[in-house]
Amino acid sequence: MGTAHPRVLAALGRALSLELTAVQQYLTHASLLEAWGDASGSDRFRRETVEEMQHSERIVKRMIALGVAPAASQLQPVSTATDLPGLLELNRQLEDQLIVHYAEATRFCRLIGDTIHAEFFQALLEEEQHHSGDITRWLSELRPPLQRQERARF
Repeated sequence: MGTAHPRVLAALGRALSLELTAVQQYLTHASLLEAWGDASGSDRFRRETVEEMQHSERIVKRMIALGVAPAASQLQPVSTATDLPGLLELNRQLEDQLIVHYAEATRFCRLIGDTIHAEFFQALLEEEQHHSGDITRWLSELRPPLQRQERARF
């Protein structure tokens, strides 16, 4: 595949760290939900774990093809909450970090004319945007809609 700009290599390394952080967090949250007796929620988090592992694998393969040793050196600690909506909010925050990272990496790659990596990061960006949307929908299913308040009439 050849070489890549040092900033692209750094973006790949950061992406791997974020994706593996997501794997760790989703797996932990799946285990928490299982302990809380929510098998359905646990299964959903386990599926997310697999998707994030697949992202990690794609990044590792890209790095190896570039002759770079993959290293996820900045894993974030797992964030936990006391209920499912709290866990989902934390996961949405993590997905937002991935979205921002992939958007910036895509923009930079386009700026330097690296279409191969721009397309690589763009695909990951779109998948993370989809994940974030899934989390938002899941949260909305858990929260009752706000009741429309009647205004005083004169």
